[in-house]
Amino acid sequence: MSAKTYEVRTYGCQMNVHDSERLSGLLEDAGYVRAPEGTAEGEADVVVFNTCAVRENADNKLYGNLGRLAPMKTKRPGMQIAVGGCLAQKDRDTIVKRAPWVDVVFGTHNIGKLPVLLERARVQEEAQVEIAESLEAFPSTLPTRRESAYAAWVSISVGCNNTCTFCIVPALRGKEKDRRTGDILAEIEALVGEGVSEITLLGQNVNAYGSDIGDREAFSKLLRACGKIEGLERVRFTSPHPRDFTDDVIAAMAETPNVMHQLHMPLQSGSDTVLKAMRRSYRQERFLGIIEKVRAAMPDAAISTDIIVGFPGETEEDFEQTMHVVREARFANAFTFQYSKRPGTPAATMEGQIPKEVVQARYERLVALQEEISWDENKKQVGRTLEVMVAEGEGRKDDATHRLSGRAPDNRLVHFTKPDEPVRPGDVVTVEITYAAPHHLLAEGPAKAVRRTRAGDAWERRNAAPAEKPTGVMLGIPTIGAPVPTPAPAATGCGCD
Repeated sequence: MSAKTYEVRTYGCQMNVHDSERLSGLLEDAGYVRAPEGTAEGEADVVVFNTCAVRENADNKLYGNLGRLAPMKTKRPGMQIAVGGCLAQKDRDTIVKRAPWVDVVFGTHNIGKLPVLLERARVQEEAQVEIAESLEAFPSTLPTRRESAYAAWVSISVGCNNTCTFCIVPALRGKEKDRRTGDILAEIEALVGEGVSEITLLGQNVNAYGSDIGDREAFSKLLRACGKIEGLERVRFTSPHPRDFTDDVIAAMAETPNVMHQLHMPLQSGSDTVLKAMRRSYRQERFLGIIEKVRAAMPDAAISTDIIVGFPGETEEDFEQTMHVVREARFANAFTFQYSKRPGTPAATMEGQIPKEVVQARYERLVALQEEISWDENKKQVGRTLEVMVAEGEGRKDDATHRLSGRAPDNRLVHFTKPDEPVRPGDVVTVEITYAAPHHLLAEGPAKAVRRTRAGDAWERRNAAPAEKPTGVMLGIPTIGAPVPTPAPAATGCGCD
């Protein structure tokens, strides 16, 4: 019997992306194989939707996709459809009522049950809905299919203790739960042993790490511990919260050589009035103070942010305060969002909802300002010599332009002329920047140096290895599993920062 194929469709933030790696690992551990690229819609034997609940139309998007699969499933009775993630945690039984052809619904706390639920649905021939109210096992104990051979997500906590009025994530992912530091470092060391050279520490509120044990310096200690892992070249983290961003974290970033001088610090609004309504526990002065301290310790730091435009009650004066912070902070880039109601959040029922045309006009002004600043900041990179870690799939036009693409230490995207010698994703190429655009840098001259790395070796091994072809689907006992590098500090429009 040929192996059954699977496809995982991911929506939402980095947490969902990382969860999808777990889901893929679970399915492969149970004997499924990933559907080949280019597989037509509905041709995979199992289709898993890992959903997000933070957009007003998230459910419409899901049910639209499920609707397209309904006739395909009718033609292929053995096909199975599973829905997990934040929307599944929120809507629960609603999903099978609206889409009775769905086989499995599981939540954010029990992703490890997916293979068992699929098998149970097949045997019992009825939908299986299982939503846990609290975390059953830390996701990092589950098998994982890493999307990258050279860069990895490493989850240090799940859940969030904040109560931002625009965000439903804490209600769906629960209170913050931290991993043991030793478990985190053991996972990183195992990944480095496999060839990974860049890791991104991941948490809903990553720098609140340690709240479980009452150690306010636990996160900075973790960063410093990462600096002692031989072979680990780049350490990043996302996303921190200004409330918990303390001086010891800045010192650890500045003093630990492999912690990159790159920071994604969500602002959301520059107005103290709006920040209070958002229930964000900092104000403009505090935010700009952090930026000032980071720049004093690391003048080369690239800082990015998230901003929501048009939050209920936002006045023109409030919006101007946001523009002021953008001018003062000079972000390398910003992920900007027009406020949209998140069902189940306090903000969705607040008075003072802003007309769409007003939000759109403000949004366009903000984007224009940030584009100008991003371009100015990138122009400062022209003439600099940078070590670029070669990435996979970052440059859509690379084939046509005969270039390669990768990330500088500060996470800026760099397109560069392909060197004469072979270069693999994970290798490091030293180039001189010759041109800057708002969202990327260009190095048009020949490479100054090429360093072949263990990460490049790992990429080469992965791509040379023949795909395993299990003979059938068997439910394996989950084993300990050992993440794609973020294209940029991914925008957490979910407001989980």
